[in-house]
Amino acid sequence: MKQIITNVRNKTPLIHCITNYVTVNDVANLLLASGGSPIMADDSLEVEEITSICNGLTINIGTLNTRTIESMLLAGKKANKLGKITVLDPVGAGASKLRTKTAFQLLDEIDFSVIRGNISEIKTLYQGSASTKGVDANISDMVTEENVSKAIELAKQLSKQTKAIIAITGAIDIVANENQVYLIRNGHPMMSKITGTGCMLSALIAAYGAANETNLLEAVVSATACVGYAGELAYKKMLELKAGTSTLRMCLIDEVSLMTDESLKEGMKVEIR
Repeated sequence: MKQIITNVRNKTPLIHCITNYVTVNDVANLLLASGGSPIMADDSLEVEEITSICNGLTINIGTLNTRTIESMLLAGKKANKLGKITVLDPVGAGASKLRTKTAFQLLDEIDFSVIRGNISEIKTLYQGSASTKGVDANISDMVTEENVSKAIELAKQLSKQTKAIIAITGAIDIVANENQVYLIRNGHPMMSKITGTGCMLSALIAAYGAANETNLLEAVVSATACVGYAGELAYKKMLELKAGTSTLRMCLIDEVSLMTDESLKEGMKVEIR
């Protein structure tokens, strides 16, 4: 995993984000903090043109509407044609018929490099349905030390089915292809008290992947560990400042901007299965 962050800062990958308007500003700022560059365009009249000048594409269905579904499909197909890194964030898949149908349509018509979601969203993509708590994972689905083997198998099978790297994020993060699995135990529970950490991570995965295309699995692991470790450091800073969750959000972006390959190596908690 050497040089992954350095490559991002040296290459400054331009990432096209068709993303959720609740978190779009934080997504843009985190990409800038990482060394990448964001562009947000979701009109069907320009998404193909924008995608063609970018190094990667993130499609996030967090604030889904029928206008942007066509844009997502056009951008994804253009990214595939040009061989760009593509990331799907199926926010809330399973929570409504529209979200679930759209997630499957995107999977049917676009070849994704990476799919990142919480365990309930990933279960929906694999099983066709699952119970979710809005855009959050259902408590009964949570990955624990006791059931992590089942979640690993789910990730591997979905990777085999979609040919994408699967990233399941939660208390224990799982990054897998059909043959290899990484468990990541970075992060802090307080991160769930700010919105957008998953959206930010999906965009960061696209940036790390675009700058490290020949090392994509390790790039996804590094991006996932980076956000988790940055969350740990941000929580410590929040306590030092006797501040609240808005400061946690700000410090999270700060810590990503300060992260190096060396500091991530020291702080990441990764197990290969």
